[in-house]
Amino acid sequence: MANELRSKILIVEDDPGIYKFLKHTLATEDYSVILCTTGKEAIEMISSHCPDCILLDLGLPDMDGNEIIRSVRAWTSTPIIVISARTMELDKANALDLGADDYLTKPFGKIELLARIRAAIRHTRTTSRDEGIALNGVFEVGDLKIDYHKHRVYLAGEDTNLTPNEFRIVALLGKHAGQVITYRAMLRELWGPSANRDNKILRVHMASIRRKIEPNPNEPIYIFTEIGVGYRMRSADE
Repeated sequence: MANELRSKILIVEDDPGIYKFLKHTLATEDYSVILCTTGKEAIEMISSHCPDCILLDLGLPDMDGNEIIRSVRAWTSTPIIVISARTMELDKANALDLGADDYLTKPFGKIELLARIRAAIRHTRTTSRDEGIALNGVFEVGDLKIDYHKHRVYLAGEDTNLTPNEFRIVALLGKHAGQVITYRAMLRELWGPSANRDNKILRVHMASIRRKIEPNPNEPIYIFTEIGVGYRMRSADE
């Protein structure tokens, strides 16, 4: 299975024993694994790799993990599961209040870890306005189908062969079908808070996307441009 088809998990952990266990556990379940050992590297990785879930240790060598939660929550809703040796109720409450989705104390078992990850990723679907995404991980409108499990977009049953970045754009719009997402919001969500505010990169990607998914790219029926504002995915009831 190609890497872009697998859910990406970012491990932020500086203990070699823990991250080797995590990496092995996730790899055997066919997750794509990214590893970093410092907070600075984690923030860069979250922005550049856009993982599907983050496993975060709080006791990092260069900063407290809570700083990462605070920073990341300023621009993305990527699920964060804290994995920490801190067992005090106040530590857990603080991390959750800052925006962590879950908190797992060390030591922990493989079965519980995987269940927490599945729940966190599933939650990102259930926040969608579309019932199909929430229940099945699929958004459909007309002949267009976005499969959030496979990271694929199909048109009339045929794979459109979107690049990973193109898929991320279409997937984001699909989750908010019927709503206009501003250029700035898309740039921040897809490429992080340090992304260039020039929406040229979006225009370039959108031109390629439309050639692949629109019957007539000059007269789109799936993704509409709200001039000067952003883009909108056609909703299922339009």
